[in-house]
Amino acid sequence: MQKEENRDLSEKSVKDSFGKLNEADRLLLYMAPALVSVLAATTNNRINKKQKADAFKLISLKTYTARPELIFYFKTVEKNFRKDFEELEKRYYPFDEPKREMLRNELDKVNVVISKLDKAVAEILHRSLSEYATHIKRSGIGILDDFVFPLPIKGITY
Repeated sequence: MQKEENRDLSEKSVKDSFGKLNEADRLLLYMAPALVSVLAATTNNRINKKQKADAFKLISLKTYTARPELIFYFKTVEKNFRKDFEELEKRYYPFDEPKREMLRNELDKVNVVISKLDKAVAEILHRSLSEYATHIKRSGIGILDDFVFPLPIKGITY
Protein backbone atom coordinates (compact mmCIF):
# COMPACT_ATOMS: atom_id res chain seq x y z
CA MET A 1 0.00 0.00 0.00
CA GLN A 2 1.33 3.41 -0.93
CA LYS A 3 2.01 5.90 1.78
CA GLU A 4 -0.41 8.83 1.84
CA GLU A 5 2.33 11.33 0.97
CA ASN A 6 3.16 9.46 -2.27
CA ARG A 7 -0.35 9.53 -3.69
CA ASP A 8 -0.08 13.13 -4.86
CA LEU A 9 3.20 12.70 -6.69
CA SER A 10 3.23 13.59 -10.33
CA GLU A 11 5.77 13.13 -13.06
CA LYS A 12 6.44 16.87 -12.80
CA SER A 13 7.22 16.68 -9.07
CA VAL A 14 9.58 13.77 -9.70
CA LYS A 15 11.28 15.65 -12.55
CA ASP A 16 11.55 18.74 -10.34
CA SER A 17 13.24 16.69 -7.63
CA PHE A 18 15.68 15.24 -10.19
CA GLY A 19 16.28 18.80 -11.42
CA LYS A 20 17.66 19.75 -8.01
CA LEU A 21 20.51 17.27 -8.47
CA ASN A 22 23.73 18.13 -10.21
CA GLU A 23 24.37 16.52 -13.58
CA ALA A 24 26.79 13.91 -12.23
CA ASP A 25 24.22 12.73 -9.67
CA ARG A 26 21.48 12.52 -12.31
CA LEU A 27 23.74 10.53 -14.62
CA LEU A 28 24.56 8.12 -11.80
CA LEU A 29 20.84 7.60 -11.13
CA TYR A 30 20.25 6.87 -14.80
CA MET A 31 23.09 4.36 -14.74
CA ALA A 32 21.83 2.54 -11.62
CA PRO A 33 19.92 -0.24 -13.44
CA ALA A 34 22.98 -0.96 -15.62
CA LEU A 35 25.17 -1.16 -12.51
CA VAL A 36 22.71 -3.60 -10.96
CA SER A 37 22.53 -5.68 -14.11
CA VAL A 38 26.29 -5.88 -14.62
CA LEU A 39 26.79 -6.95 -11.03
CA ALA A 40 24.03 -9.54 -11.39
CA ALA A 41 25.33 -10.91 -14.69
CA THR A 42 28.88 -11.53 -13.55
CA THR A 43 29.80 -15.10 -12.82
CA ASN A 44 33.22 -16.70 -12.86
CA ASN A 45 34.89 -13.32 -13.50
CA ARG A 46 33.05 -12.71 -16.77
CA ILE A 47 29.68 -11.74 -18.21
CA ASN A 48 27.51 -14.59 -19.38
CA LYS A 49 26.15 -13.72 -22.87
CA LYS A 50 22.69 -15.11 -22.16
CA GLN A 51 22.55 -13.18 -18.92
CA LYS A 52 23.56 -10.01 -20.75
CA ALA A 53 20.79 -10.50 -23.33
CA ASP A 54 18.28 -11.08 -20.54
CA ALA A 55 19.34 -7.83 -18.85
CA PHE A 56 18.61 -5.91 -22.06
CA LYS A 57 15.12 -7.44 -22.20
CA LEU A 58 14.37 -6.77 -18.55
CA ILE A 59 15.05 -3.03 -18.68
CA SER A 60 12.50 -2.67 -21.48
CA LEU A 61 9.87 -4.29 -19.30
CA LYS A 62 10.45 -1.74 -16.55
CA THR A 63 9.31 1.10 -18.83
CA TYR A 64 5.89 -0.56 -18.87
CA THR A 65 5.66 -1.69 -15.26
CA ALA A 66 7.04 1.30 -13.35
CA ARG A 67 4.85 3.73 -11.48
CA PRO A 68 3.55 6.37 -13.90
CA GLU A 69 5.62 9.09 -12.19
CA LEU A 70 8.81 7.16 -13.03
CA ILE A 71 8.10 6.25 -16.65
CA PHE A 72 10.27 9.15 -17.89
CA TYR A 73 13.13 7.86 -15.69
CA PHE A 74 13.01 4.32 -17.08
CA LYS A 75 12.57 5.57 -20.66
CA THR A 76 15.73 7.64 -20.19
CA VAL A 77 17.51 4.64 -18.66
CA GLU A 78 16.40 2.43 -21.56
CA LYS A 79 17.84 4.84 -24.18
CA ASN A 80 21.38 4.41 -22.85
CA PHE A 81 21.14 1.06 -21.10
CA ARG A 82 23.01 -0.99 -23.71
CA LYS A 83 25.80 1.58 -23.98
CA ASP A 84 26.03 1.97 -20.19
CA PHE A 85 26.05 -1.79 -19.67
CA GLU A 86 28.82 -2.29 -22.22
CA GLU A 87 30.90 0.58 -20.81
CA LEU A 88 30.58 -0.87 -17.32
CA GLU A 89 31.41 -4.30 -18.67
CA LYS A 90 34.69 -2.96 -20.08
CA ARG A 91 35.48 -0.84 -17.02
CA TYR A 92 35.02 -3.60 -14.45
CA TYR A 93 36.34 -6.60 -16.38
CA PRO A 94 37.55 -9.22 -15.28
CA PHE A 95 34.90 -9.04 -12.49
CA ASP A 96 37.20 -10.38 -9.83
CA GLU A 97 36.42 -9.52 -6.21
CA PRO A 98 38.18 -6.10 -6.24
CA LYS A 99 36.26 -5.07 -9.38
CA ARG A 100 32.97 -6.36 -7.97
CA GLU A 101 33.65 -4.35 -4.82
CA MET A 102 34.13 -1.26 -7.00
CA LEU A 103 30.70 -1.96 -8.55
CA ARG A 104 29.16 -2.25 -5.08
CA ASN A 105 30.76 1.08 -4.14
CA GLU A 106 29.11 2.70 -7.17
CA LEU A 107 25.77 1.33 -6.00
CA ASP A 108 26.43 2.79 -2.54
CA LYS A 109 26.86 6.16 -4.26
CA VAL A 110 23.47 5.68 -5.94
CA ASN A 111 21.89 5.34 -2.50
CA VAL A 112 23.54 8.60 -1.43
CA VAL A 113 22.11 10.35 -4.50
CA ILE A 114 18.65 8.90 -3.87
CA SER A 115 18.76 10.33 -0.36
CA LYS A 116 19.23 13.82 -1.88
CA LEU A 117 15.84 13.66 -3.63
CA ASP A 118 12.63 14.91 -2.05
CA LYS A 119 11.62 12.27 0.47
CA ALA A 120 8.48 11.07 -1.35
CA VAL A 121 10.37 10.85 -4.65
CA ALA A 122 13.28 9.04 -3.01
CA GLU A 123 10.87 6.51 -1.51
CA ILE A 124 9.21 5.62 -4.82
CA LEU A 125 12.50 5.51 -6.73
CA HIS A 126 14.13 3.36 -4.05
CA ARG A 127 11.12 1.04 -4.02
CA SER A 128 11.10 0.82 -7.82
CA LEU A 129 14.83 0.05 -8.02
CA SER A 130 14.43 -2.55 -5.27
CA GLU A 131 11.64 -4.17 -7.27
CA TYR A 132 13.88 -4.11 -10.34
CA ALA A 133 16.63 -5.80 -8.34
CA THR A 134 14.21 -8.46 -7.16
CA HIS A 135 13.09 -9.00 -10.75
CA ILE A 136 16.71 -9.34 -11.87
CA LYS A 137 17.47 -11.84 -9.11
CA ARG A 138 14.42 -13.92 -9.98
CA SER A 139 15.14 -13.85 -13.71
CA GLY A 140 18.09 -16.16 -13.30
CA ILE A 141 20.70 -13.70 -14.55
CA GLY A 142 22.95 -14.16 -11.59
CA ILE A 143 22.93 -13.97 -7.85
CA LEU A 144 23.35 -10.72 -6.01
CA ASP A 145 24.54 -12.04 -2.70
CA ASP A 146 24.82 -8.58 -1.20
CA PHE A 147 22.69 -6.38 -3.38
CA VAL A 148 22.71 -2.74 -2.39
CA PHE A 149 19.25 -1.23 -3.03
CA PRO A 150 17.41 -3.26 -0.41
CA LEU A 151 19.67 -1.71 2.19
CA PRO A 152 18.03 1.06 4.16
CA ILE A 153 18.71 4.70 3.40
CA LYS A 154 18.57 6.97 6.44
CA GLY A 155 15.62 9.29 6.17
CA ILE A 156 14.08 7.27 3.35
CA THR A 157 13.49 3.75 4.60
CA TYR A 158 14.06 4.33 8.31
